Amino acid sequence: MSTEAVIHPTYGNWRRPRRPGLGPLGLVGTFGVFGGLVVTLLASLISLYAALVVFVPVVLLLTPLAIRTQDGRNIYQLIALRIGWRRRKASGGHLYVSGPLSARPGGRFRPPGLLNKVTASEGRDAYDRPFGILHHPARNLYTIVLGCDPDGGSLVDSDQVDVWVALWGEWLARLAHEPGLRGASLIVETAPDAGTALANEVLPRIQPDAPPAARAVMEEVVERYPTASSEMHTYVTLTYGVPPGHRRSKEDVITDLAIRIPGLLSGLVAAGGGSAYPLSAERIAEVVRVAYDPAVAGDVLGARAQYGGTGLEWEDAGPAAAVETVNSYQHDSGVSRTWLLTLAPRGTVRSSVLRGLLEASPGTRRKRVALVYRPLDPATSARIVEADRRAAQFMATSGRGMVRARAASEVRATEQTASEEAAGAGLVEFSLMLTVTVDDVDQLADATVAVRNLTAASRVLMRPADRMQAAAFSCTLPVGILPWEQTLIPHEMQEAL
Repeated sequence: MSTEAVIHPTYGNWRRPRRPGLGPLGLVGTFGVFGGLVVTLLASLISLYAALVVFVPVVLLLTPLAIRTQDGRNIYQLIALRIGWRRRKASGGHLYVSGPLSARPGGRFRPPGLLNKVTASEGRDAYDRPFGILHHPARNLYTIVLGCDPDGGSLVDSDQVDVWVALWGEWLARLAHEPGLRGASLIVETAPDAGTALANEVLPRIQPDAPPAARAVMEEVVERYPTASSEMHTYVTLTYGVPPGHRRSKEDVITDLAIRIPGLLSGLVAAGGGSAYPLSAERIAEVVRVAYDPAVAGDVLGARAQYGGTGLEWEDAGPAAAVETVNSYQHDSGVSRTWLLTLAPRGTVRSSVLRGLLEASPGTRRKRVALVYRPLDPATSARIVEADRRAAQFMATSGRGMVRARAASEVRATEQTASEEAAGAGLVEFSLMLTVTVDDVDQLADATVAVRNLTAASRVLMRPADRMQAAAFSCTLPVGILPWEQTLIPHEMQEAL
């Protein structure tokens, strides 16, 4: 009797790009160090006192740049975050009221915050399917939302899972060649099953003359089944931008996106996405409406099952009232808290590493896990890969003992990344965000403990998005909000800090 070992594929080799500059100072801090030294030397030609007058302020200004938290932020960034929160709170920006009784024109329930200026329109793709387009006028960005029903991982061979992962990586790599694409996101939303769909499917089929025992069994199944089940929805958002200096009408953009949708959907299906389809403007509004008011989820599902739709418009998808606090976001019938990724899993992992994080959590009303992707063009990818390779080789030849051993591992990882990039593989920056919604503020403590256990099992480190809960909540919605497009300081400048 012989046995054959089953080899499960592992994945990894993701790396955080090294910051340019000396140690934790970054590029701006490095220029400040050298500039300060030059000015100090020139001042020393006058007197020692003049040199001290110049040297002490330079040290005081550059020291906060060298002190960084676990997630990579320096002291100046923390101070700016607190100042922005205090200013927003002083001006009442953390409060939102809409509807007929508010002072906002129109009396509609527009989504708040980053979504307040967004407009929705609709087009039809090559197969005459309706799809919604969200226009972000502040950055002149256009977002389309694709829905899919992924195939489950149960009873699936590891070889098939490996093929799905490879095709998903290929689909992400193709995004770098999508003209005008600024970013993409994958949102997995889970919630306890409201039982509305099951009731609409089963109860109308019960015959009036059915035996009482059979009728009682079916009614009990409809009543008790939702308590042990959950619903899961998967969305993929793609956000496109118009190059500066190019004037394109909204109709031209809709026509361009309508041509691309079938090819994007076919890639999702091949990567294990199951049935993939574009979301109409009404469906997008329904998703946002339920996220802000989870209590209406059953009504939305019931109206969709009974009438084929709800007729909801984007202008009425927001909450009636919302309050942002330091560590939570209260909106209509829910209270939410969002966490941000600080460190991806170290080493290699298996394909099921995020399964616990993606599954429905008991005691929560809704949960959304958003993977945000920023595809890099081939020229930028080659530059980043070569810069990491040179930095790793320098660290391997400048240390001793354990430091050198770790640096040698970094060299092997960067060499593998460089060879794969040279062979045509794409480079993608990614992050992860998690939003948990509960019914009451008192339940947030239990939800926090549950999230801490889930992140530990998934080998990821996350921190709460304190003092920016409203913006982080919007980023986990399938509406195409890209964090790096919403900052006052350009993304390249933030990398230099």
